[in-house]
Amino acid sequence: MHNSHHLWYSFSFHLLLMVPFIFAFLAYLGAVVKIVLSGKTWPLYRVILWVLGVFCALGAVTGPIGARAHADFTVHMIGHLLLGMLAPLLMVLAAPMTLILRTVNVMLARRLCLILKNKFFRFIGSPMIATVLNIGGLWVLYYSSLYNVMQENVFLHLLVHMHIFLAGYVFTLSIIYIDPAPHRLSFLHRGLVFATALSGHGILAKYIYAHPPAGVGAEQAKMAGMVMYYGGDVIELVLIIIFCYQWYKSSRPAKAVDQLYGVR
Repeated sequence: MHNSHHLWYSFSFHLLLMVPFIFAFLAYLGAVVKIVLSGKTWPLYRVILWVLGVFCALGAVTGPIGARAHADFTVHMIGHLLLGMLAPLLMVLAAPMTLILRTVNVMLARRLCLILKNKFFRFIGSPMIATVLNIGGLWVLYYSSLYNVMQENVFLHLLVHMHIFLAGYVFTLSIIYIDPAPHRLSFLHRGLVFATALSGHGILAKYIYAHPPAGVGAEQAKMAGMVMYYGGDVIELVLIIIFCYQWYKSSRPAKAVDQLYGVR
């Protein structure tokens, strides 16, 4: 009886987490088909990025990783990298809001733009708040009772996983502007916050290595800390390259004008 309850719990949890990502996958592809049928084009590489991002998210919450993450903290950390870092980065680069704005009528597009300009989204989308929600949320997860409590509560487990993804997505969105961003902040401002976030993530990984969260064995904590530190570095490096390229690209017109008028 206990085993059947556990199986049903596991199935319900994985199904609930799969639904939003499957919906996002189908909605994006449907929008692409609509654009193509209307005679317009949409970059193939963005479709590939979206598909890869969705599959990274699904891989983190289902299959071998999703099944073992409950009992193995190292596997859980691999899932964190996929769900909270790699999937958001790939999906942000796929420019979903730009795609939506190109598929809806003018009236609806204007309404969506007004929603994006809302004070709430401006607050949530600011780099500092996004960093607090993203990195701060991880500190709360691992160094409070939340990590252990969520293992026994399917609804809480669902909320935590969705927070990890959404916080990662909003943070990535606040650092690199791919979709329309009504409240654009300077590269310097974003760069300083970005550096702070990178430090916070690295410090957390080292802290997990040296001070295992409650209920986590020392060996698993060490391995998970290394996975978080070095795996996070790889993903963050990609984000750094994109950010620096955007900064360099934005400065080129100004340099061209300076050279034209002989300004040094």
